[in-house]
Amino acid sequence: MSAPPVTALTATPEEEAAIRQAVRTADPALITPTARIATAKDIPGLVDLLSDPLVSGPIYDIPRPIDPARIGAWVARSLRLRQAGEALLTVTPDDRGQIAAYSRITVWPERSSAELAGAQRADRQNSGQGAAGAARSFGFMFEVLGVRLVGLTAAIDNFRSARVIEAAGFTPMGERLSQLPDGGARRSLYWEMTREDWLTRRRLSKVDSDKT
Repeated sequence: MSAPPVTALTATPEEEAAIRQAVRTADPALITPTARIATAKDIPGLVDLLSDPLVSGPIYDIPRPIDPARIGAWVARSLRLRQAGEALLTVTPDDRGQIAAYSRITVWPERSSAELAGAQRADRQNSGQGAAGAARSFGFMFEVLGVRLVGLTAAIDNFRSARVIEAAGFTPMGERLSQLPDGGARRSLYWEMTREDWLTRRRLSKVDSDKT
């Protein structure tokens, strides 16, 4: 199950309300033009995507075993949480209409914090698209949803995700114990980044770009 960042922030009532409203109304196409909110019609595609261990194996917070009933309940719960301003489950179809990727942003508005999980279909991994998509997702969380802190986890042996996270500028914070939906636990590497640090990196990147 998703867990809030280790660093505990406190949002003002106004900030919390603004974050909840942003989650309810934000358009995932701002991350990727073809991305959309997952609904019941996406259950078969999500089951197909997540049934591949290369896709779902490193992800700790999806329901298992992966079947239409559990994925359907996950989608329905995510839609309810979106209306509460606390989660966004999105899917990205390919040019044939098949789901090529998913992402789930979990938000704690009262703490101005969020977490991101997601994966691409195996044939799209190691193509560079994951890093670019992750960077857009981080910007969306900080700049559109308005949170001030993002925490991320990755399995101990998920070297690909670790490289993407650290290249984006997240600060390694050791390990944490991730709680699994079935009641178990998994040791995970853990990182955090503040909105201030994200915006600073964006400004520096733009300066460097303008120099070239």
